[in-house]
Amino acid sequence: MTYTPGTTVPRVAVFRKEHFNAAHRLNNPTWSDEKNARVYGKCNNPNYHGHNYDLIVQVNGPVDPETGYVIDMKYLGDLIKAHVTDRFDHKNLNLDTDEFRDLNPSAENIAIVIYNILREQLEPTLDLKIRLYETERNFVEYPL
Repeated sequence: MTYTPGTTVPRVAVFRKEHFNAAHRLNNPTWSDEKNARVYGKCNNPNYHGHNYDLIVQVNGPVDPETGYVIDMKYLGDLIKAHVTDRFDHKNLNLDTDEFRDLNPSAENIAIVIYNILREQLEPTLDLKIRLYETERNFVEYPL
């Protein structure tokens, strides 16, 4: 494909899938034990519980006419490893990470934290979306 000066450069979405395992406990310290148990159920286990998270990072942007890439997928994979999986894999999110020391590590909040971490690493011309699977049937996306 050739690009003619003055024409619009095509925008494409690219996706990178990664995986990490982490433990967490959903708990609101301002609530009673009974209310936490009622709202969060098994996810409020005082001894924590774990998930095998699947992470899909979507980057949307213009196709670079020189490389043919929106973003080099090796570079994107390295970013995710350095800033997300190395940080969260095989960790207790409540106890082992600064990000969730005072933030309930729900799937929604984990997706927002990952988005904010990766957003800082990408060019402003690129759009970012995070899809996080907590289970095979439950996943969240941020932003909408």
